[in-house]
Amino acid sequence: MSERQHEDRSGWVQSVMDQHEGSLTRYASRLTGDPERARDVVQDVFLSLCREGPADLNGKMPAWLFTVCRNKAMDVRRKETRMSVMTESAKQIPASVSSDPAHVAESRDGASRVLTMLDTLPANQQEVVRLRFQGGLSYKDIAAVTSLSVSNVGYLIHVAIKTLRDGLGE
Repeated sequence: MSERQHEDRSGWVQSVMDQHEGSLTRYASRLTGDPERARDVVQDVFLSLCREGPADLNGKMPAWLFTVCRNKAMDVRRKETRMSVMTESAKQIPASVSSDPAHVAESRDGASRVLTMLDTLPANQQEVVRLRFQGGLSYKDIAAVTSLSVSNVGYLIHVAIKTLRDGLGE
């Protein structure tokens, strides 16, 4: 590989990392139950990415990343044979740009309620909701990641959102 090709590839990997590292880490954190293990999983995902070619993943990058992340996180879970509860640090909501402390507190309280309720949903509903809203994946991509049908993904998301709305009284 020439110096120029190496620089282009490094730039491509860095660009993908910049765009997807946060959402992959949140997803892996939820699957592993531990932010440290999640970071290790995501690091492995990007090492796998280094072995792929940009042309091979053109148009299917998010689905490929989340599929690899899910598989690696499940491997970690199987090795440890236990599930941990998501730590409080993974639930922290970033501060709002609003300068009104009451608005910031209200937003955090609402988000905390939603995350708490989300944890009560069945695991398959939690996973598809997180992939959709935290990962930004399409139903088709979620179906590819989870090995479910697109219609099943839609159904699970619909039921989960209805349950969350009913629980919030909205």
